[in-house]
Amino acid sequence: MYRARIERDFNLWVEKGLLDRAAAGAMLAEYDARPSSFSAGRVLMVLAGVLLAAAVLLLVAANWEAIPRVARVVGIIGLLWAAYLGAAFSLSRGAVAIGTALLVLATMAFGGAIALVGQMYHLSGDSADALIVWFLVACAATVLFRSGALAVLCGALGWWIFIDLVFESDASLEGNGYIFLVPVLVLIIVALVRYTGAGIARHLAYLLMLGWLGWLYTEAPEAWLAATYFGIGLVAFLLAVLPFSPLRRMADEAGAAPAFYSFALALLGLIALHMEMEYLWQDVVIGATALAVSLAGIGLAGRLNGAVRFLGYAAFAGELLFLSSETIGSILGTSGFFLISGVVVAAIAYAVIRIERRLAARPATGTEA
Repeated sequence: MYRARIERDFNLWVEKGLLDRAAAGAMLAEYDARPSSFSAGRVLMVLAGVLLAAAVLLLVAANWEAIPRVARVVGIIGLLWAAYLGAAFSLSRGAVAIGTALLVLATMAFGGAIALVGQMYHLSGDSADALIVWFLVACAATVLFRSGALAVLCGALGWWIFIDLVFESDASLEGNGYIFLVPVLVLIIVALVRYTGAGIARHLAYLLMLGWLGWLYTEAPEAWLAATYFGIGLVAFLLAVLPFSPLRRMADEAGAAPAFYSFALALLGLIALHMEMEYLWQDVVIGATALAVSLAGIGLAGRLNGAVRFLGYAAFAGELLFLSSETIGSILGTSGFFLISGVVVAAIAYAVIRIERRLAARPATGTEA
């Protein structure tokens, strides 16, 4: 998508005489030569590694009882060593796609090996224990090979651990304490992202943190916790977007994610505060705050961050409709509510058009995320 956009922009600038066609072709060639550029072959090779890992594990599991115990252990260890050594050899020879596929195969096979060995020796323990061991081994392999694909796999394993703790291990504030390790997993995944440059895993980490915070609120639905979410999210958003912020440069290097997810956390806190309010005037105060925060988000980051701009528009429109339903709509009835809603949506559309024109007229000071 990004490649197609810059090619379209280059062609437009060439037609207008702003850019030489040879220079545009050279810049596109340089972009295509980058290792981080999308490659369908690499993606398919990684998928092949996943499928091969699943096939091997299912084959072994189907004939588990017929294989001698010593042969099982030797076979599992041999598979892991062969895959990791093969990956190291392939990467050293420049065969990145094959090496990445072998890394994924080895790391996926390790998780299956934990389950098979545990079943063979009747080892006791929670499924979360095995998942955490798998996650740590995957992190070690990520650091050793500096693999972006394994960083993404670590992000997926972090989500698996979280889901297992919530739905399988009966996690609660007084129950399974592993659930409080989730923020640590997020920090580890973010560190791996910065080490490997795997941008996709960054979104897995931020979404995991938002999911954990949402779970925490469902376990302790308190107004102070919702207000804390709003405060932390707003401060983090301002630190990510304000020009004089000491963290602005670091946030820009991470792309659109820090501003978007901190903005989402602030709005999540406001939604939770709505749920805690008992009186109409309290909802009006929270609603006015949400409207102001939405406009501030659009104004501060909407020019360069399309995700924040879209979320700000959605929050602004949703909050106006909610306030209309709680105030005017409750007085006028259903037909009156739809009438007022139509007027509100029209006003929102007009405001959005004006804001878009202002943002388009404002000179950009950075790259669009």
